[in-house]
Amino acid sequence: MKNAMKVQFSSISANESFARVTVASFIAQLDPTVDEMTEIKTVVSEAVTNAIIHGYNNDPDKFVYMECAIDHGEITLVIRDEGIGIGDIEEARQPLYTSKPELERSGMGFTIIENFMDHVEVTSKAGEGTEIRMKKQLTTSRTVCN
Repeated sequence: MKNAMKVQFSSISANESFARVTVASFIAQLDPTVDEMTEIKTVVSEAVTNAIIHGYNNDPDKFVYMECAIDHGEITLVIRDEGIGIGDIEEARQPLYTSKPELERSGMGFTIIENFMDHVEVTSKAGEGTEIRMKKQLTTSRTVCN
């Protein structure tokens, strides 16, 4: 059996924790390990923060869109914005790269996401936004939702 959810929320920093808890609650049915749960929550935090800060420049009138699906212990996460887009995706994926050095950003968001997930796909178009599609197979899943 498959299960899925979609949610959208205002592009404000306070909603980063909302997104993290929402995904954690949804995937709890898979009974992930503490490490797996921590990794998923971290990835959500990084992707949502990127959408808010880089995609929308902290514009609270915009929305971040999040989807999560589970299928036999595999989690698919999609986090999307309709912001400014990424000019050079390969450059943005380099460790320590940041488009906002004045904010003292570490530039490790994509690196963290890629290290914690099995598959990461980033698509972006200038003026139309960015979508990050991620997958992770849980290693010790005692899948309730089969």
